[in-house]
Amino acid sequence: MQNLKAVLFDTFGSVVDWRSSLIAELTEFGATRGLTVDWTAFADAWRGAYKPSMDRVRTGQQPWTVLDDLHRSSLETLVTQFAIPGLSEADLDHITRVWHRLHPWPDTVAGLTRLKQRFIIGPLSNGNIALLVNLAKFAGLPWDVVFGSETFHHFKPDPEVYLGACALLRLQPGQVMLAAAHNYDLAAARALGLRTGFFARPTEYGPHQTHDTTALSDWDIVATDIGDLASQLGA
Repeated sequence: MQNLKAVLFDTFGSVVDWRSSLIAELTEFGATRGLTVDWTAFADAWRGAYKPSMDRVRTGQQPWTVLDDLHRSSLETLVTQFAIPGLSEADLDHITRVWHRLHPWPDTVAGLTRLKQRFIIGPLSNGNIALLVNLAKFAGLPWDVVFGSETFHHFKPDPEVYLGACALLRLQPGQVMLAAAHNYDLAAARALGLRTGFFARPTEYGPHQTHDTTALSDWDIVATDIGDLASQLGA
């Protein structure tokens, strides 16, 4: 680890708590409009559309599309599915941008601030740049750099994302760590020579989460949270 120069983070679920944030804001929005909707189920369904929507782009079934626009398309489908009446275009835009207003996990900002003193830090995310910049402003994330998916016109786990970030930083893969709460993401990064750091977010998908509750491989670092990751990296 002596040559480690940068620690890049998966963002949704690893750095910010998308589920609780979505449920809280959607519930508040629904209350102001008198809407009776199971917002917990709605949030879970919206996140459930995340990977399939990106896979359609990754496999060439649809042209390159940024995550904001994929979220908007999925939202329109879910509004019909959940029979939510009376939403205007402005309402749909506002709801889509809930993903720009996600709250960080309690350990996130302090842990990132410590890491920033020693390493280059930033998101390596499937989010688009506008989303990630707005999210950083909202959540107080002290990034040095922002790598959004449209930088590479690829979504993770495509190798172009991981290697593209290393190239833009003018670093070798072994000088860059991906830190994430998702084992599949780390597996893709390690296969390309990046260092790996795992910390579990066992309630990311709610109280009955069954995956990514523990490290499934011998990642370079296995931590309890971002603060512990910083401690193990000497920050």
